[in-house]
Amino acid sequence: MLLTLLPLSLASFAFLLQWRGGFNDSVNQWFNDNQPFPGMASTSRSLRSDSSCVSLLSQSHTQSFPYLRDWKLDQKPDLKPMICITTSTSAGLEQTLPWIFYHKVIGVSKFYLFVEGTASSPNVSRVLESIPGVKVIHRTRELEEEQSKSRIWNETWLEKFFYKPCNHELFVKQSLNMEMAITMARDDGMDWILHLDTDELVHPSGTREYSLRSLLRDVPADVDSVVFTNYESSVERDDIKEPFSEVSMFKKNYEHLPRDVYYSSYKDATRGNPNFFLTYANGKSAARIQDGLRPNGAHRWYNYNAIPNAIILDEVAILHYTYSRFSDLASRRNRCGCKPTKEDVKRCFMLEFDRAAFIIASSSTSEEMLQWYREKVVWTDEKLKLKLLRRGVLTRIYEPMVIIQALREAGVFTSVVTSAHMSTSMNRNNNNSSNSSITRESTQATTRKMLEFNLDDESQAVPPQSPPILESTQNV
Repeated sequence: MLLTLLPLSLASFAFLLQWRGGFNDSVNQWFNDNQPFPGMASTSRSLRSDSSCVSLLSQSHTQSFPYLRDWKLDQKPDLKPMICITTSTSAGLEQTLPWIFYHKVIGVSKFYLFVEGTASSPNVSRVLESIPGVKVIHRTRELEEEQSKSRIWNETWLEKFFYKPCNHELFVKQSLNMEMAITMARDDGMDWILHLDTDELVHPSGTREYSLRSLLRDVPADVDSVVFTNYESSVERDDIKEPFSEVSMFKKNYEHLPRDVYYSSYKDATRGNPNFFLTYANGKSAARIQDGLRPNGAHRWYNYNAIPNAIILDEVAILHYTYSRFSDLASRRNRCGCKPTKEDVKRCFMLEFDRAAFIIASSSTSEEMLQWYREKVVWTDEKLKLKLLRRGVLTRIYEPMVIIQALREAGVFTSVVTSAHMSTSMNRNNNNSSNSSITRESTQATTRKMLEFNLDDESQAVPPQSPPILESTQNV
């Protein structure tokens, strides 16, 4: 009894101290002194900015999480290993800012953002460029000319995706961007590189400190690449606006389920959809920065000089917030110029659910789309949810939600937006000139360095892949 009561008493005492301000926390000190978070200028006056974005970034949808001890948003160069993330995105600030700062919290130092669409607009890119550790690379004609010189075009491992529309074109573009990011990462002294989309979060649940850096620090020196299994968001409402702050239920990857549980739960978990996951199930990976490193499609890395030594790290999952907002479905209307027919969508999309979503979005009314979204994506059957939660097929994950909500309530996102809009026109012009120079130098270096690698070893690019279907697994 004493052993049971003692830890409970200590936990209660610690909670009371925090609640009553008993800890002299370094981040709490920032709040008390009205000082900004690292990299964010303080301001006493308001300026015009994107009101809808600021509104979304400052809203609170979950309970506060006041304990911010040891959050290091201002990464120092002596922290090892140095980790970077590269992405190709068109998302707005309401998605990219929480994505960036969450990954800063878990130990990522640098971000290489290849932007198009909304992400490349002046109001958005100006904010992104103001964040320490973030490099923004716009898709300009000069960038495309540099990428047209890449050795990728002369090789076979990616050739089956060349000159095809929509997802295939994006897949090639991501690979070219990853290739450039490798050179940028090397120049910046990075040790590890990941490729993530801005609807994905790294979840280092198996580490004591919830730190990606501490996990990669312990990877054996002879390991070149680590693979992270992905989980898929399972939304419970059709009106979600901020997935990172509002989604806590995820479907586990088949790799993390006992085979009998996967087989017996397959029909319940798919709910009439083409596969166990709506989209991909083959995870993402991180690679050491070293000679010969190249992308192997958006999901893997490879090496021109030798077959890399890769391992799977079950301590980390990639949380994929796929189709988590109804607008994610609606935005697919008339995308890519493909016809909304079963035959034509095969040219444009690699995965069955993406094909079905495109057809619905391009050929249905808003009411029909919403009904389809509720049937195929939203989990409303409470008994089914409870059943699959008990079986371990579904799981609750709160850490990203708590971290991002705490950042939001601390004013991190609104602060960086306001600070960026306070910059003078001269500073903005200087920053744009500097970023353009960095991009030109990096792209030229990419072409030069990639041509120096050996041509001996090749491996086919790994596309997004669905989990095994019931029919194929029953025969195993």
